[in-house]
Amino acid sequence: MRVMITGAAGFIGTYLANYSSGLGATVLGIGITEPGEDWKGAAFEHCDVRDYPRLKQLLATFKPERIFHLAAQSYPTRSLRDPQETFTVNVGGTINLFEGLRALASKPLVVVACSSAEYGTVAPSDLPVREDHLLQPLHPYGVSKVAQDLLAAQYFFNYSIPTLRIRIFNTTGPGKIEDLCSDLTRRAAEMELGLRPPKMPAGNLNTSRAIVDVRDLVRGLWMASEHGAEGEAYNLGGNSIYSVQEVIDAIRGEVNIPFSVEQDPALLRKCDEPVIAGDTTKIRNCSGWAPEIELSRTLREMLHWWRSRLSAKSSPSSSQASRTHDLLV
Repeated sequence: MRVMITGAAGFIGTYLANYSSGLGATVLGIGITEPGEDWKGAAFEHCDVRDYPRLKQLLATFKPERIFHLAAQSYPTRSLRDPQETFTVNVGGTINLFEGLRALASKPLVVVACSSAEYGTVAPSDLPVREDHLLQPLHPYGVSKVAQDLLAAQYFFNYSIPTLRIRIFNTTGPGKIEDLCSDLTRRAAEMELGLRPPKMPAGNLNTSRAIVDVRDLVRGLWMASEHGAEGEAYNLGGNSIYSVQEVIDAIRGEVNIPFSVEQDPALLRKCDEPVIAGDTTKIRNCSGWAPEIELSRTLREMLHWWRSRLSAKSSPSSSQASRTHDLLV
């Protein structure tokens, strides 16, 4: 099985490349930065999905049988600052991928990493949200993901390119940068190491998210590619919903220093969905997938990851470079 992963040097992409290689697939990752130290067993080529000639060339030479399209500008806050970049990467890059396949008359299965951000604010009565719910995103990132989602659907219906649309919910794990769990575990590790006072800044403590470990997620992506129905959309995310306060409380139980929590107005976001949780019945029924890793283990291992890197970074004798990251999903 020849597998291509776009955005492969990013957080999910790295885990997925390693997982796919471990299953015996021949993997080609493409992206705009070099993979980090955790990259194993897969080839890598520099390619920006906005570069249509280069992307088409790689499609022609590698001849993938399965593509996981993860490349994206994935930060909602960044999309508010620079919507043009977000759409150029997310929408333009997706069109480039499908047009390259169409020009080559190539029809591998394309698994498009879509997002829970497509749903926007969902009424409590509609939670956990199902795939047939109205898409009404709150920021340019979410709008760009709706565009990716619908582009994948129309290339399937109009050109018979096999596609799956996987709407990914909050995903975290060791190596994640700039999400709720990552920010909170980093601050906790900094407090332990004396790099910040024992005060935990936080935004809205009541927002809630269903959180899945990245290792469960990539297993779900693979199982969806094996068992999913072409042209369909599937939610993929965690079972349990946690408020920001509950995540902080769980971290408190894993660190060796007491700390207070202080709400920081700079961390509040007007377009923050109050609750994000998806109904994963559809993916479970078609593939048998279910998350296996508890949040407590995920947070414990994230703390360990941050302690290791912050200790090395703060050591005068250390020359270890910080991990690089590609555009994430």
